[in-house]
Formats: sequence, structure tokens, C-alpha cells
Amino acid sequence: MLIYLNNHNYRYETENLCRAFFPNEKLEIINSDSYNEDILPYIFTYADKSSVKAGICSADGNLFIYDNTINENDDAELRLEQCLYRALCDYTGISQPWGILTGVRPIKLFRKLSDEKGADFAKQYFKEELFVSENKIKLAALTESHERKILNVSKDNSFSLYVSIPFCPTRCSYCSFVSQSIKQAKKLITPYLELLCDEITQTAKIVKKLNLKLESIYIGGGTPTTLEAHELTKLIGCIRKNFDLSACREFTVEAGRPDTITEEKLNAIINGGADRISINPQTMNDDVLKEIGRKHSAQQTVEAYNLARKVGFSHINTDVIAGLPTESFESFKSTIDALIDLSPESITVHTLSMKRSSYLTADGMRLYKKDAEICSDMVEYSINRLLESGYHPYYLYRQSKMLGNLENTGWCKPSKDCYYNVFIMDETHSIIACGAGAVTKLKAKNGVIERIFNFKYPYEYIDRYNEQIERKGRIEEFYEQYKM
Repeated sequence: MLIYLNNHNYRYETENLCRAFFPNEKLEIINSDSYNEDILPYIFTYADKSSVKAGICSADGNLFIYDNTINENDDAELRLEQCLYRALCDYTGISQPWGILTGVRPIKLFRKLSDEKGADFAKQYFKEELFVSENKIKLAALTESHERKILNVSKDNSFSLYVSIPFCPTRCSYCSFVSQSIKQAKKLITPYLELLCDEITQTAKIVKKLNLKLESIYIGGGTPTTLEAHELTKLIGCIRKNFDLSACREFTVEAGRPDTITEEKLNAIINGGADRISINPQTMNDDVLKEIGRKHSAQQTVEAYNLARKVGFSHINTDVIAGLPTESFESFKSTIDALIDLSPESITVHTLSMKRSSYLTADGMRLYKKDAEICSDMVEYSINRLLESGYHPYYLYRQSKMLGNLENTGWCKPSKDCYYNVFIMDETHSIIACGAGAVTKLKAKNGVIERIFNFKYPYEYIDRYNEQIERKGRIEEFYEQYKM
């Protein structure tokens, strides 16, 4: 579908808003003041100093168009997106739950508005200017109130540590993370772990020199529990040996796949000092598990969960995904109910996102209005059920091409919020990362953010390790540059 930009450069938000309504379409941006009437439908947008206009010309030549006059105090881009949103709603018969918002961090915006003019103003602005639904405004306000308590503990010299284990038993059909199956990459694990421990050691020296305070640790992936117990002991021991954990509030290991969890591995994790793990069934329906390429059963999830309790874990998270292929509303409802019966300290409800490099996308799966409506029902059920079961939302983020244009939300019991998840989504302080595919995100006092990218793939990380370490030198330069 062609999108015409006439007399303005508001490309990013225009394209993302159109993609929310047409997730299956290839969108092409054209800067032009004339339209090709032979290629229908097309979207058109226009802006000048006194007016904005946006709309869509349908395949049968009908126009869905809105315009608005503006003054010098108006946000022209916002007014243009409002016009475009109204036209797209009329054309498709769809209204988006998050209105014209397309960014990853709606809670961060809600907090900014609340800090500037109060929570009531933030709610009004979300409703009247951004067209966010009442349900999502309530969810945003509640999430922000809980996030704020976590954010207040961070100081100017705080940071969190992320460590990447980019290996999985198999790759799930919905996944686009940089991870490799153990079957293909087993020979890489030993050299990878050796270099990872060296990177951790070198990074810790920089952190110590800068006198930074470690708030939280997250070992993710991939699936860290694809490592053997002695390898987990080595990795966690390296972290403990090199970093000062005296102020660390939380240490998470993403156990992830139930079929990788053993009592020996769980003991290695808890004896190393990690106090939070995530066991992620994604669904408790065996047929759906098979459909998405996961080689475990719902019963294995229950067994892994009970084993973690036996070993002594007092904070277990579980992840689920709404909208998985072949998942019905009743099936998803049963999953939520089953997890609440297990009573984990936190439950993260994701919405299926059609990521560009996932197998689902490669196989031609498309997002349809009916699927979006069912997924919306799933998410609403989870919200209501979790609230009544004593959980509260503590962080929230969004991705492109999400089914129903919905959200991912972390829920937890009182005082069981995951610090790391809040810190990284809010961009509260620096996240210093080690391992293949990891991204260090440095944050200055004035809000400036700079990223340092590690090499994506394990073989690349191993082959070019010295270059990787050289990049880490930028951490010290950044803190000196911004006088932190």
C-alpha cells in the first residue's frame, strides 16, 4: 500500500500508525504532492503552517478524509496523526485500544505527563488527544503507580547487569531472538562461556573504577538453563566473584523452557545466590505447545514449578502468550486459571507479535480482525482474573505487529515486582550487558542514551571477541564525557 507524504516529514509515526491498521501489508512511503490514481487503495497526508489533512482513497474510489486547522502553538504532527487515525478507523471499522500511540513505552509517557501536570491531566490527554481506550488508560495509570515505587530506588550511579546465553533446546515458531538450538551449536558453548566469563571480568573492572552501584542482575537468552549445572555454577560464580552484590536487590535467571530444568541446575542457581527464576510455559495446552515447536508438555511445566519450590525458590515468574496459533479463548482461559492455581509470584502476559524473522512470519501467518478480537478477549480476561487474584501490573510495553495492537504486561503479587524489568522498560539507568546479542544501554544524568552493541551470533562473538572488548571501553568514556 502506498502512503503519500505531502509537504511534511512526519514519516515515522505516520508509517507506524498505518502499520497498526494494516499489519499484513507492505507499506511504501512516497514523498509527493500528486497521487497515482491507478494504484488503489492509497493513504495520503498533508501539512502546512495552518492546516493538516489525512485520509485514504479506497479501491472503489471513495474518500475517507479528515482535516484540521492549526496555529503556531499546535503540535502539527499530533494533529495530522489524529486526522489519519480517524480516517483509518472509518475505512477499516477498527479502533485501536492504544489509539494513535505506537511507541514501545506508553507508561513512560503517562508518567511524564503526570509529573508535569498531574495524573488526571495524563488520563485526559490519553483519552482526548491520543484516543486511548478507557480500559487501557486504567491499566496505564495502575501500572505507572506501581512502577514509580521501583524507580525511586535508583540513584545517579546505579546500573543493572544483563548476561546473555543465546542457546535454546529448539527455536519456537514465534521467536526472533538471536538464539541457536543446542543441537546445532553445542560445540560453541564451552568457548563461548570462557569468553563470556572474561567479558564479565573485564566489564566488572570498568564498573569498579567508575564506582557504579549494581541494583539488579538478569541472566537471559535464549534459555540459560540449556547450560549444564556445572556451567551455570561457573557463570554465576564469575559474576559473584567480580561484581559487588552487596546492594543488589534482585538476581534473576531465565529458566524458561521447562524441559531444560533439573534439580541439579536449580540447586546451582539458588546456591549461587540467584533469587528469582522464570519458568515459561507460554500455554498450558499440549496441542498448542506442539504447534509452536516447544518440546515439552503442560505437565512438565507443573513438575518444573513444583521442583523449583522444593529446591527453595520464593520468587517464580511464569510467561504466557495470548493469541498463539490454534489457541482458543477457552484454552487461554484455562492457561491463566491453571497458572493462578499454581500461585507464582509473578505472571507476564504477552501478546503474540509477528516478528519479521520468526518462523510464523516466514510461513505466511497473517493477522486478521477476528483473531485480534479473540486475542483482545484473552487479554481482558487475564487482566480481570489477575486483578481479582491479588496481582497488580508493574510494567508494560508494546511491540510492532502485535495481534490486536495490544500490549505485554508483567503482573505480580505485592512486593514481588521485578526491578530489572521496570528499570529496562523505563530506561531508568544504565544497563550494562555481556554476551552475544546483548546491548549495553548507557544513560547520562541529562537523559542522553547511547548503545553499545555486542556481536549478535555466538560464532561471531567468539571469532571477534577482541573487538568486543575494545567496544566496552566506551563505557568509561561515556561516564567521563557526561561527568557522572
